[in-house]
Amino acid sequence: MTRFPEVGRLVAEAWPAPSTQDMGGWLLRHAGGVTKRANSVLPLDDPGEVGHAVHQAERFYTAMRLPTVFSIGAQAKPAELDRFLEGRGYELVDPTLAMVADIAGPYERDGVEIRQAPSKEWLDLWWSVDGRFGHQLPTAERILTGVPAAYASLDGVVVGRGVPQGKWLGVYAMAVAPEARRRGLGRRVLRALLDWGREQGCERAYLVVVERNAPARSMYEAEGFAHVSGYHYRVKNVTGG
Repeated sequence: MTRFPEVGRLVAEAWPAPSTQDMGGWLLRHAGGVTKRANSVLPLDDPGEVGHAVHQAERFYTAMRLPTVFSIGAQAKPAELDRFLEGRGYELVDPTLAMVADIAGPYERDGVEIRQAPSKEWLDLWWSVDGRFGHQLPTAERILTGVPAAYASLDGVVVGRGVPQGKWLGVYAMAVAPEARRRGLGRRVLRALLDWGREQGCERAYLVVVERNAPARSMYEAEGFAHVSGYHYRVKNVTGG
């Protein structure tokens, strides 16, 4: 399996936490508990003595009244961090796959509408499918709109988000209303986002999907995406989200 070492950095840039503190190369991200991506430690560099660094991270999140969460990918530093956290009682949560594909195209947009900002209808549909964080949609919207992106929608039942990042296009927030599933509509939105990304100069696309989401993985594989890397979370106190 080819590694995709950029996944941690790209995800952090495309799903930006409103608040980030750099602790010796570990990024402590905070977004009021909305998504583990935006409320976890991203260990990009070695901060020194690992026990002390973990203790400092735990103090930070405890002060925020949040569980301490680490995002652990192939490039997490130091190399022994995952084993250290396991020994400290951190639970492994949400193994996540990173999948990539070359952007070929052109692709048909086939009725898909693409805007530069999410409409209320876009947000409502996405939140109805993926809103796991109580009444915190305003925080989620702040994360979504923290970087330039495209917001695709089809017939009010499918949405998706594309983030141009140099030669990469990040595909996020794909959501299909339950009554519209298994009709190929998600594929149409995905292809429209890839076409939009091609117009922005992107050459490859990536996305992340939790390992247990077999239907989504099958759809992405059918559209040419291949599993190349991934990450998981280590959580001290498991809570929803």
